[in-house]
Amino acid sequence: MKKVFITGASSGIGKALALAYAKHNWCVGISARRSDMLEEVSTICRESGGEIFTYQLDVQDPERCKSVAKQFINDAQGIDCVIANAGIGGDDGLYTGSSKDINNILNTNILGVTNSLMPFIPTMKDQKNGTLVCISSVASYVPLPFHGGYSSSKIAIRMIFDSWRPTLQRHNIKTVSICPGFIDTPIVKGPARKFPMRSAEDAAFKFIKIIRKGKKTYVYPWYYKFLILLVRIVPESFYNIVIRKMFHRPIT
Repeated sequence: MKKVFITGASSGIGKALALAYAKHNWCVGISARRSDMLEEVSTICRESGGEIFTYQLDVQDPERCKSVAKQFINDAQGIDCVIANAGIGGDDGLYTGSSKDINNILNTNILGVTNSLMPFIPTMKDQKNGTLVCISSVASYVPLPFHGGYSSSKIAIRMIFDSWRPTLQRHNIKTVSICPGFIDTPIVKGPARKFPMRSAEDAAFKFIKIIRKGKKTYVYPWYYKFLILLVRIVPESFYNIVIRKMFHRPIT
């Protein structure tokens, strides 16, 4: 039985991935801060036929991440894939005079990824096999107003994977960066909900195929590739005018 560990599995993409892997009869480790919601996901996964282990986890706590990684490897008798899905969105708090909001986003979305993944790497290196996955974002290519923390965090984890890849390939460890556009999950709020969205279930189904293939970087849905290309070729001044209108807020 294959083993996968997923962070941020209490809702959204993480929950959909957990359910999808359970239906494929994987042994699934799920973690999140909200243990009550995690138990609900666990129950549904078990009904689907998967073997499930649950762990209350705040990915900003590196020691807890180490402990949980060790526990899951023991519980599941191994590890094949780790998906660093836990992350938060939100406003930078640009005019508040405080860095609290943006720092929380950066700490969760960057350090939370390294905290989650790195404890598993020695085991994968020893067994000469494994897959590491980060959930980046189309926002790592397309900057959004008031969301500098989110966009930059998603650039950072994609770059970390690009940097790790040549070294980890020597040990047959795959590194897969998935860059979703707007998926219908609780993290998508405000003007972003006006954009076309795919369901978390459809996204999870596709992501599992991409992870199995070991694709290096994957943008989903496919049509966001055109948006990324457009942002690269249009003048910055024009892009700024358009994006300001789309994410307009009254001046206070």
